[in-house]
Amino acid sequence: MSLRQFEYALAVAEEGSVTAAAERLHVAQPSVSQQIRGLERELGVELFARTPTGLVPTSVGRAFLRDAETAVRAARRARATARAGADELVGELVVAAQMGLGTRQLPGALGSLRRRFPRLEVTVFEEPNRAELERLARRGVLDFALMAGPCGEAVYEGHHLGDEEFVVVLESGHPQLALERVELSALGQETWVRFDHNSALDGVLQDVLRDNGLTPATVARVSQTATAVRWAAHGLGVTLVPASAVPHGHEHLARPVFPAVSQPVVAAVRPGAGPAETTLLEFLRQETWFKSASFSPKP
Repeated sequence: MSLRQFEYALAVAEEGSVTAAAERLHVAQPSVSQQIRGLERELGVELFARTPTGLVPTSVGRAFLRDAETAVRAARRARATARAGADELVGELVVAAQMGLGTRQLPGALGSLRRRFPRLEVTVFEEPNRAELERLARRGVLDFALMAGPCGEAVYEGHHLGDEEFVVVLESGHPQLALERVELSALGQETWVRFDHNSALDGVLQDVLRDNGLTPATVARVSQTATAVRWAAHGLGVTLVPASAVPHGHEHLARPVFPAVSQPVVAAVRPGAGPAETTLLEFLRQETWFKSASFSPKP
């Protein structure tokens, strides 16, 4: 078996046909067909089922393709690492940012990373839930994640970057904005803009409300912290988000809460991290993680 066969099989699975895969790979169609047949003969299994709508991976094929994807990514990383000494790092870095963490810090760090390695491509998954994070990690796709706590896949190495304080976001003119801190008990009659079921961010909110004896009246659920902040600013309800997730221009509507709510910000780095991951970690360590002093009423 060869990496070329793996790449061809992955392309066929994604495109659903040999013709489309050949066009994408810029090779002749017979070459792709030959490589797939040779791979199936060598393995002694059928990787694809021929259906009226195209080629579909069999159950065995799906299992094989998961490992093939891991092997191809590992090979690309190895090539990228070998070229990094000459500042020619190429390839893809896959980053996940959970719970809106790093909304302000990550762009600057990624900008510095791109200036260091201009040929590096970065893909960011915004606010995946824990199940999605673990699925990406198991597939060997995820290189780097910002999250509140260690990655579920124990082989990932955690690095504590700082502690992120959470703030409540209120509509303009809300009486609680006159305070430096908002008591959670004072929000008992408020409606809440919450987050997707089973998301890490909604889990934090549930714990906070339960610990303070509050039963939230949910008016809406969203998937992005920026959306929650903007909806709260328009009076739909209040919301609770990490301080750095508050978009520019909305800081005057955010207040830290009492009792204080904070979460550790952890960078989860894949095993065998290469220069892209270690450099991004270095840049993120230089960033400032938001504290309550950033959100106080104007004099």
